Amino acid sequence: MNPTELVDIPGGVFAMGSRDFYPDEGPVHEREVADFRLERHPVTNAQFARFVHETGYVTIAERPLDPRDFPQLSDDERMPGAMVFTPTAGPADLGDWRQWWRWQPGASWAHPQGAGSGLEGLDRHPVVMVAYPDAVAYAEWAGRRLPTEAEFEYAARGGGRDAPYAWGEEPFPADGPMANTWLGRFPYDNRGVGGTSPVGSYPANGYGLLDTIGNVWEWTSSLYTSRHVPGGRISGLDPGDRPHLLGAAAVAPARRVLKGGSFLCSPDYCLRFRPAARSAQSDDTGMSHIGFRCAADL
Repeated sequence: MNPTELVDIPGGVFAMGSRDFYPDEGPVHEREVADFRLERHPVTNAQFARFVHETGYVTIAERPLDPRDFPQLSDDERMPGAMVFTPTAGPADLGDWRQWWRWQPGASWAHPQGAGSGLEGLDRHPVVMVAYPDAVAYAEWAGRRLPTEAEFEYAARGGGRDAPYAWGEEPFPADGPMANTWLGRFPYDNRGVGGTSPVGSYPANGYGLLDTIGNVWEWTSSLYTSRHVPGGRISGLDPGDRPHLLGAAAVAPARRVLKGGSFLCSPDYCLRFRPAARSAQSDDTGMSHIGFRCAADL
């Protein structure tokens, strides 16, 4: 399967961030984005499989930890693996994420629930368990790059009015959910999909983009800061971005910005299925709810 079709996104000026939800979404500031292109939907399992087949690439989750970097860990603790979401049996302390996340040896993009699991029936679902370097490697193979945080937020708004949600003022419109998010009490009672959904299962936004909100969080090239650092015009990178340089001796920073929210976002825990919402993620960690899509310059 070929890389996803690119959609032309006309540049413009927008009010980036929000003052109404989480502190790291502020300050609201004017940001200008140059014309760019963004893939219509997140990279799917079938697309990532082709990349792996053609390149022989091994993802971070499939590599054991280097004992030189983690001498304090046992051989078992250094085994390849990733973080897998596991619902709790009932109400849980929402301040302790360890109650619903577990480190699963053998979990990877091809085995999202751990050794023995597979991708049957999931070809058009977003690939998950990909760390930041994995996403960058795919983008380089496709002749593309990852979007910046500002580009993703601008595109996720769909060119519409300035509203909290990509579709308007309310998280759940009367005619039904507009994105794959958690419906019910988190982390034990989900009346929604309960996992990833095929790309395009929900309506496209004003630019024709699919799943910019919900389904999976998506990697951006931007470094995470606890507050926005207002910048100027963007052409691929904004002043706060330091991209991972493939083939160079650059050391990847600790955390990147994720955008878009995921199937785990719930109003009672993570009201982040909004364009302005953001989350920090360590570059080297794959998880059940994190994927990506590529961008390109015009």
